[in-house]
Amino acid sequence: MAKDSYLVGLIGSGIGPSLSPALHQREADRQGLRYVYRLIDIDVLGTPPEAVGDLVRAARDLGFDGLNITHPCKQLVLGHLDALAPQAEALGAVNTVVFDDGRAVGHNTDVTGFAASFARGLPDAPLERVVQLGAGGAGAAVAHAMLTLGAERITVVDALPERAAALAAALTARFGADRAHAAETGRLPELTRTADGIVHATPTGMAAHPGLPLPAGLLHPGLWVAEVVYRPLETELVRAARAAGCAVLDGGGMAAFQAADAFRLFTGREPDSARMLADVTGLAGAVAATR
Repeated sequence: MAKDSYLVGLIGSGIGPSLSPALHQREADRQGLRYVYRLIDIDVLGTPPEAVGDLVRAARDLGFDGLNITHPCKQLVLGHLDALAPQAEALGAVNTVVFDDGRAVGHNTDVTGFAASFARGLPDAPLERVVQLGAGGAGAAVAHAMLTLGAERITVVDALPERAAALAAALTARFGADRAHAAETGRLPELTRTADGIVHATPTGMAAHPGLPLPAGLLHPGLWVAEVVYRPLETELVRAARAAGCAVLDGGGMAAFQAADAFRLFTGREPDSARMLADVTGLAGAVAATR
């Protein structure tokens, strides 16, 4: 008999503005479920990111059905799980943990969520040369998604060059030679001049990390720009890219579709992703209006 009551949560840093609780709870309400979604903010707890394993174990012991995992714990959590779904293992990052008969199983809905959002929002975008900013947990997911969608070549740039190199190597191993490369941040002017588009996958632009991930002067009308950050929905990058004449995809679609995929994993029930996408737009607009 299917359950009708669920306890889930989100582990991460600075997650107070997250829309995930409202997204999950609204869909659960529409499906007649009792659904409690708790924020487990390591900043509020005064807990280092490396303690994510302790938090996962505590949630399991307290009877949680599952957890979402966000920055900066998506890769740190890997060593504290009992099993990984193939997608999460290939990515080396987890954003969803499902507790199943006492076992903690890691999944990644970022990659499927970003792919669905990009295909919907920028369906005709050229994909010959893509520059990606960020090689962390979200970066691994969106890079895999871009190559799965048909990107011919992706160049990964990260503040930590060794992290960019490691992601490029992992992508090459999975997708083939010359599909992925790493580059220093100093090459951004040259790379953006000839790129088809930019994918942004760092925390810059989040409510807790304001700013631009690259100089606004590097944006030009020949680029499309895809944002991963969704809180706020209109980041400084989204505003600057629109002002520069770029085709722009904000982070709302990825937020909605990854949440829908996580909801499915937690409950075994089919979510209405179109309704959840409308929820993101409405909730983000309400947040912006209160500022």
